[in-house]
Amino acid sequence: MMQAGAGFDDGSPGDGFSFEYYMFDWDDNILHMPTRIYLEKKTDDGWIDHPVSTAVFAGIRQDTLNYRPINEDWDDAFIEFYDHGQRGDRAFVEDTITALGPIIDGMEKGGPSITRFCQALMEGRLFAIITARAHSVQSIREGVEYFIAEVLTESQRERMVESLRSFKDLFEQAHQHLSDEELVARYLDLNKYHGVTSPEFERLMGRKLDGAESPAIAKKLAIRDFVEHAVQQVKDLGFDVPISIGFSDDDQHNIKTVEDFLARELGREFPDVRFVIYDTSDRTIPGGKKIVVRGQLDLGLDGEGI
Repeated sequence: MMQAGAGFDDGSPGDGFSFEYYMFDWDDNILHMPTRIYLEKKTDDGWIDHPVSTAVFAGIRQDTLNYRPINEDWDDAFIEFYDHGQRGDRAFVEDTITALGPIIDGMEKGGPSITRFCQALMEGRLFAIITARAHSVQSIREGVEYFIAEVLTESQRERMVESLRSFKDLFEQAHQHLSDEELVARYLDLNKYHGVTSPEFERLMGRKLDGAESPAIAKKLAIRDFVEHAVQQVKDLGFDVPISIGFSDDDQHNIKTVEDFLARELGREFPDVRFVIYDTSDRTIPGGKKIVVRGQLDLGLDGEGI
């Protein structure tokens, strides 16, 4: 199987050879999605419909005196974050297309981690999308495929293919027949696309998440799944080289939960892995605040231009 995400300066193992992997939240981290959460707001005249963005919701979700889910049902409030709403399994892709429109036209820059995500793609790094949404793996992957096709320039897509071929040539010298399209498809097969509130994710984890469990807790399960996957990739190669794994999210509660999880649990279980977090909750900090959880990690993904 093709391996991805090894970093080379000259195309061969040696000094500086390492594996660098990445985990991304999607909403307001990579893209500012147009998806709305359907709430009701308390006014002097009673409760009125009040749909909000994910960014607005992050600031008001604890205010249960003035805001409540439409029909007093959170499933109804988040219906656009599932694959069974009015738009079915096209919801995520359609909203990704809408969010990318002004970016492709040069009118907006996207979320604080969009540049980091573009660099990860161009360098063929193994990655995971870990979102609180309830979309299927296929829906999220289709959004990523559209992102690659429409956001990366032709030269950037060529660079991605060159990166993937350098990894494939090193690790799979007996398999030289793949077209560029097949190579990219195999690379995308290696990555993870977790909508942590989806029925599909619950089946993957082998458990039904209790209603009291927040998406931040579910994200811990997704992070463990990806870290185990990434570590196994390196073990399969038989290399004894550094592994670096980063996580970026714009929600401070998620950041705190994940920071504790990496420091107290995964950091101890995987002592040779270097973990870093990018807290992108403060939009005045380009690329987010870097928090080194374990080891002196620098993924080299801090550029500001796409």
